[in-house]
Amino acid sequence: MSPDTARRRCAVVGLGARAQLFTEALTGPYADRIDLVGFVDVNAHRMAVHNDWIAAAHPGRPPVPAYGPDDFEEMLRRERVDLVVVCSVDRTHDDYIVRALDAGCDVVTEKPMTTDAERARRILDARRRSGREVRVAFNYRYNPVHAAVRETLAAGRIGEVGSVHFEWLLDVRHGADYFRRWHRDKANSGGLMVHKATHHFDLVNWWLGTRPETVYAHGGLFFYGDEAGRRRGLARDYTRAHGSPAAADDPFAVHLADSSVLRSLYLDAEAEDGYHRDRNVFGPGVSIEDDMAVLVRYATGATLTYHLTAYAPWEGYRIAFNGSEGRLELLVEESTWARPRPRTDGVSAVMHGAAAGDEAGRTELLLRRFWEEPRALTPATGEGGHGGGDVRMLADLFGDRDPAVPDALGRAADAADGARSLVTGLAANESFATGRPVRAGDLLEI
Repeated sequence: MSPDTARRRCAVVGLGARAQLFTEALTGPYADRIDLVGFVDVNAHRMAVHNDWIAAAHPGRPPVPAYGPDDFEEMLRRERVDLVVVCSVDRTHDDYIVRALDAGCDVVTEKPMTTDAERARRILDARRRSGREVRVAFNYRYNPVHAAVRETLAAGRIGEVGSVHFEWLLDVRHGADYFRRWHRDKANSGGLMVHKATHHFDLVNWWLGTRPETVYAHGGLFFYGDEAGRRRGLARDYTRAHGSPAAADDPFAVHLADSSVLRSLYLDAEAEDGYHRDRNVFGPGVSIEDDMAVLVRYATGATLTYHLTAYAPWEGYRIAFNGSEGRLELLVEESTWARPRPRTDGVSAVMHGAAAGDEAGRTELLLRRFWEEPRALTPATGEGGHGGGDVRMLADLFGDRDPAVPDALGRAADAADGARSLVTGLAANESFATGRPVRAGDLLEI
């Protein structure tokens, strides 16, 4: 942004854990070009916590004005907002996105863009009629190793891609966390096919430069939930972990009081909205799947076999691309094992599998061309979350990159990209229910 360019005025909606990435960026490295002028959340305490964090990091800075959801349009007018960052519960994304677009604002939204086809159509229609911009925060596009995959494929190093094999493993620390929180209710999150796998389906769309056409899938609740917990002797007699003796030695329980971040952001906020961040993963009320297999055919003719497991002993992923001239293989071990009793007092409320010390794994990118010895590729690594993807994404969203100079990798994701990633998961969910293949275009034409 040049010195004579007007400063942007930004509001953040949804002040849970993920919003911390944006509030820190907007009041830190990008405060010279963007003013953070509004918070919106159903819980005033959580907004106050973020303001406390900002005040501790930037003494003397006035608090960000806080508003409830019913005052969203008033906040946009009063604070003269032109950019809205949406980090609220997934099922509410479309409401805030559409209202912001209709008020003349640009939008950055956390993934998934939304949770069903009708909500996606609302967003696409609002973007068209408003002429404003929607960016989806697909930070995995900015991970250097993922950029190296795209460059290798685009350069034709393995020829035309015929198939992709993609396995993603969430360990029993990170995977279990989706079954403690609001994500356990499919009405809130669309299930892991939408909330989590939207990242992965977007990567395949982006890597191959294509869109899904047909999806066939099987998925179910194999490990978590009350029935599976009783069958395997893992169930404990508690509803939520806090204050429960039965949860004290449960390796699947998270103890909010042990973490200053979790305590302040969630435990101390319960009096306002009754939200419990520490539900029993083997308790009733789980309506999402934890083991999912998906087969996708793309417009290019390539196929994808994808599997997501949410109860693995290690965290990471394996991807292989089979091409007409060879094969490209990626292995990422974010952690090689998971410690029991996930008690933490870290600086973040997000419980990812990536860890330091004896849990840390490795990253390997291997090119196997026909008639040649395998060749290890060594892409740059990055500091920060998601392999450095968070830092690079924030720079692209809020930095001073010249929009007239195109990104050769095409990493910026718009509303259409958000819809294309979403439709694979939506079709998979429908295939779970019907047992039949689903045409993506029958759900959402993009």
